[in-house]
Amino acid sequence: MKIVYTDNNATTKVADEVIEEMLPYLGEFYGNPSSMHTFGDQVGKKIKEARQKVADLINADPEEIVFTSCGTESDNSAIFSAIHAFPDKKHIITSNVEHPAVKNLFMHLGKKQGYKITFVPVDKKGILDTDQLYKRMTEDTALVSLMWANNETGVLFPIEEIAQKTREKGILFHTDAVQAAGKVVIDVKKTDVDMLSLSGHKIHAPKGIGVLYIKNGLKFSPFLIGGHQEKGRRGGTENTVSIIGMGKACELAKKNLPVVNTAVRKLRDYLQNQLLEKIPSCSVNGDLNLRLPNTLSIGFDAVEGESILLMLDRYGICASSGSACTSGSLDPSHVLMAMGVPFKSAHGTIRFSLSHYNTPEEMDHIILALISVIEKLRAMSPFWKNGKLI
Repeated sequence: MKIVYTDNNATTKVADEVIEEMLPYLGEFYGNPSSMHTFGDQVGKKIKEARQKVADLINADPEEIVFTSCGTESDNSAIFSAIHAFPDKKHIITSNVEHPAVKNLFMHLGKKQGYKITFVPVDKKGILDTDQLYKRMTEDTALVSLMWANNETGVLFPIEEIAQKTREKGILFHTDAVQAAGKVVIDVKKTDVDMLSLSGHKIHAPKGIGVLYIKNGLKFSPFLIGGHQEKGRRGGTENTVSIIGMGKACELAKKNLPVVNTAVRKLRDYLQNQLLEKIPSCSVNGDLNLRLPNTLSIGFDAVEGESILLMLDRYGICASSGSACTSGSLDPSHVLMAMGVPFKSAHGTIRFSLSHYNTPEEMDHIILALISVIEKLRAMSPFWKNGKLI
């Protein structure tokens, strides 16, 4: 059975070009990049090349790029550094739809270390209430940390505007750009952020490699303390092969950005419009315009997302649910609840997240399969009768 993969916000296929770039450093070129000899130095030069490619994707300087193990480490490193920089300030601002890498850390800081955490709300379209955000900034605010794009709905936050406001207030600003990278233009010279997180496996690099951008001149406290690697900002022997893969993936992401915003957007819109037309009582979650070009979060009334996914899997279709099923809970996601999505729709939400590897034929396969799946599930649902929601 052919696999139709539409779960790219969860992880992506490692690009063939990335694998090709990495392979020599899994075998022939195995030297330690910190070594003084030529054999190791040639690996160090390849890391330098990769660092430049990552910097080019977000228009940063290469010395502003720090390699980490993942997006979560990047987020945690940025947040801990910020609170260490202002030890007397005990207030942090974020949103109520953040990724667990940010949300759970702030909840920990609130419960265990006495920080006051402000979770700024979003509206029914997932758009951030910036008025509330700016009102809650005080002299005691150490950090504002907000995602660039939501991982479930794809909704974008006005990061450039927020960065300007935090700068005016003298507050550090961190953005989790894990989902935005390779899908929207990121320019850290125009967007005055202090720190920014990226993750390799969201842009066709391997799992286990992340990036933290740290603005030149910013005081930074390392999360991992060890050797001299990453100019003392992240100790530990470099994950050489994955760093090289990350560099190539960023080079490809920059090249493919126009494709993602044209061809991939067109596929997403076709899938969305066909499902809305052919399946009754379904609706899109999130703003239709201010969102990533690859993401569709769509809720189907009177059915459960987990059941939809299990039946789609029989057709070889990989997607994800808006419910936290994988954590053992049948409660809808905190993102959909924060948006006020009705329970019966939130419970039946599916997220399709596309890449440039997807095709029109795959979209047609999804549409036909989903029409059949929803019809079968609704026939068994106590909330659906005579073609209507009850």
